[in-house]
Amino acid sequence: MKKVSFSEFGGPDVLHLIDAEEPHPGPGRIRIAVRAAGVNPVDWRLREGQVLGAHPVELPSGVGLDAAGVVDEIGEGVEGVEIGDHVFGEGESTYAEFAVLGAWARMPDGLTFEEAAGYPSVVETALRVIRETGVRPGQTLLVSGASGGVGSAVLQIARERGIRVIGTAGAANQDYLRSMGALATTYGEGWVERVRRLGTVDAALDLAGSGVIRELVELTGDPRKVISIADLGAPELDVRFSGAAGSVPDALAETVDLISRGKLHIPVEKSYALTDAAAAHTDSQAGHSRGRRVVVI
Repeated sequence: MKKVSFSEFGGPDVLHLIDAEEPHPGPGRIRIAVRAAGVNPVDWRLREGQVLGAHPVELPSGVGLDAAGVVDEIGEGVEGVEIGDHVFGEGESTYAEFAVLGAWARMPDGLTFEEAAGYPSVVETALRVIRETGVRPGQTLLVSGASGGVGSAVLQIARERGIRVIGTAGAANQDYLRSMGALATTYGEGWVERVRRLGTVDAALDLAGSGVIRELVELTGDPRKVISIADLGAPELDVRFSGAAGSVPDALAETVDLISRGKLHIPVEKSYALTDAAAAHTDSQAGHSRGRRVVVI
């Protein structure tokens, strides 16, 4: 089978499409014929060699955590899924023609494989960081870097829970944030004052790693009310870096519920072929995204 792999840490150029042996599921796992794989910042962070405790890397390594596809092998002890089912979930080395998943759910009706591949890690992260901030209905959550996949999920889930959201993003994405139910403002010079004019901030999320931790602490008044998923230096300012996933099966179940009720939709900004995985990483690292990027097999 074809698979994207890297044998040394570095830039996007270390990614190569190789011929590899097909994986097979162990107990409690399934294998899918991958139709699409989600492109997440964690993918290129691991490729660069960043030390993320939840995702140890042994070289050579495959790439990708999220995928959607068709079940074609079922491991021992797995129940409630059949060969041919359309599922999405989280596994390993998902930029490939076949991948093993450790957590999955049936795709909601009407969802394409490309759309489904963009949800698993993104929604798990969004649910986790909203929970970790402790923000409650009626309070205000500030989201820095709000237009990407996780931000898109946070805005919609927060709105569903009765949480007021202020989102920062580039000028081109202001209407997009508003369509997600957020009060929107641009980042850049003077952004702290622009946020203050929109109201008091009870908690804040750093989703872009753009060096705004000090300002988020200033706006909330307490480093314990700030969570980052993108700035590894956050703990130096007493701000929690959230990198370890919670229950992915629970997150997938909530994802299916939200999508089925019309409460969650994350658009696919761009799709890439397996041969263009390096370009997908380059674009992901550049930021300024609106929704999700996926690799299509």
